[in-house]
Amino acid sequence: MATLPLTALRTFEAVARTGSFQAAAKALFVSQSAISHQIRHLEDWLDQRLFERKGNCTLLLPHGEELAQTLTQSFADMEAACQRARLSGAQQPLIIAAIPSVAMCWLIPRLSDFHAAHPEVDLRIVYALHGGDIDFRDVHIAFVFADRGPTLPGVSSQPFLPGASVPVCSPALFDRLGPAPKHPADIPKLGLLHDGDASGWQKWLGQAGHETRQTLAGPVYEDFNMLRAAALSGQGVALCAKAMIRPDLDTGRLVALSECTVLDDHDYYLLTGPAATNMMAGQVRAFCDWALAARDLSASSLRISRSAAD
Repeated sequence: MATLPLTALRTFEAVARTGSFQAAAKALFVSQSAISHQIRHLEDWLDQRLFERKGNCTLLLPHGEELAQTLTQSFADMEAACQRARLSGAQQPLIIAAIPSVAMCWLIPRLSDFHAAHPEVDLRIVYALHGGDIDFRDVHIAFVFADRGPTLPGVSSQPFLPGASVPVCSPALFDRLGPAPKHPADIPKLGLLHDGDASGWQKWLGQAGHETRQTLAGPVYEDFNMLRAAALSGQGVALCAKAMIRPDLDTGRLVALSECTVLDDHDYYLLTGPAATNMMAGQVRAFCDWALAARDLSASSLRISRSAAD
């Protein structure tokens, strides 16, 4: 068989992945006519049509879909192999992507312990956006928040911390409600702080027996750390995952207004992607073992302190 038309195959994969000739042209920084030319070249080389054309719509034929899936995986494998070859002789850091809540509330406060245990491992910590894709060609480990374990090719996932969230506020704000038991209807009077939108508070009030269809006022924060800072400074009541604010609760910087929780079906997950090299695989294992041990130690200490208090 003649030499593979790699440019045409790359073009076809881009069309299949993006869904149109126009989108593929933008992704590859070429003209749409160049895309059409490469597709015609590939179809001539295969002696087989890959698309069914209906007016302005272009639909992949079944054998075209199979080819596209194989090419996508093959190009990803080639890119990963090139990345491994490029980095094989260089000392590279272990790259960890973490959503802001985990990064600021759990990971960074404990990193000195990891450095003490593994001084040979260089770390690079980057933010992961909640709900955004993580490119595991560049990231070795990630912490995310989801209602189920993410399923990605070549990526392993395990629950790390529970996502159950409770309403919390500063002690000064808490005292404004007085010593009487706190009723769910009283909490909005202190001012609500929203994480992304008002849906969390709508759900919490419903579960607490005070469902409302009224618009819930209050500032909206797109970042957990800003939400937590607002609660710490006494600006209102926030729904925060207990696993992330445990030190604030233990030291009294924040007070829980109720044990009724939301997001019980969500968890923080620890993800590990394909290691770039055998050397990195060892570092990935070392970090994950440390993180799981640190988590379990914190949980054990919490159970002991509660038993002592009882």
